[in-house]
Amino acid sequence: MPSSGSIRPMNLDCKHPQVRVVSRDEDAEFVECLQCGEVFDSEEFHDMQIEEEVLDDEEEPLES
Repeated sequence: MPSSGSIRPMNLDCKHPQVRVVSRDEDAEFVECLQCGEVFDSEEFHDMQIEEEVLDDEEEPLES
């Protein structure tokens, strides 16, 4: 049975529009989403933003 401190699965519905830095180390920086409370490496957040931009670009119709 999982304890109350177990890791939660990533919230796929939240786009994490507002985050704040909660921990910083020499090699890593962790941010918390102010909407859903998820904490993750800021590199993951950067990667999510890039993926979203690519998806948005693919959805835009081409003008001829």
